Amino acid sequence: MLKKIKEITGCDALNINKGIKAIKDEYQESNSPFFIQEIAKGYVFAVKPEYSKWIKKLYSDEKRYFLSKASIETLAIIAYNQPVTRTRIENIRGVNCSGILLNLLKNDFIRVSGKDKSPGNPLLYKVTEKFLFHFGLKNISDLPPIRELELENEENEITEIFSNKRD
Repeated sequence: MLKKIKEITGCDALNINKGIKAIKDEYQESNSPFFIQEIAKGYVFAVKPEYSKWIKKLYSDEKRYFLSKASIETLAIIAYNQPVTRTRIENIRGVNCSGILLNLLKNDFIRVSGKDKSPGNPLLYKVTEKFLFHFGLKNISDLPPIRELELENEENEITEIFSNKRD
């Protein structure tokens, strides 16, 4: 996005960043319902959460992306293992993922990033900017560490086991 702003304005990166910071500060000082959020290697104008119910009403007819649990699992596998082959994804999930991958490709959540050098030269998949945008991430490094997620999952399983024993 910085490249696009440079093309439009003719300004250098330092001045663009100063300008964005000035706008951010102005919105914050004026208690504006809007703010600028850095997301998916770019910037978006966003609405503070307390105003979101009205904005949702304005855009209620817009197409939304509803991701199934299987799609989210597949995206997580790709995000944490990218670039990754379909076979690797299926080995982790334990089920065929062809349909899910086609749907994620069609909706631009993932892209083909090349071919693996293993026999058959399978395609390699990576997440896209749209994935980052959809999940509110600046870049892929904003994902929580996998170990943190594993610990959280273990805690949820233990809680579930103990709550079921009481019933």
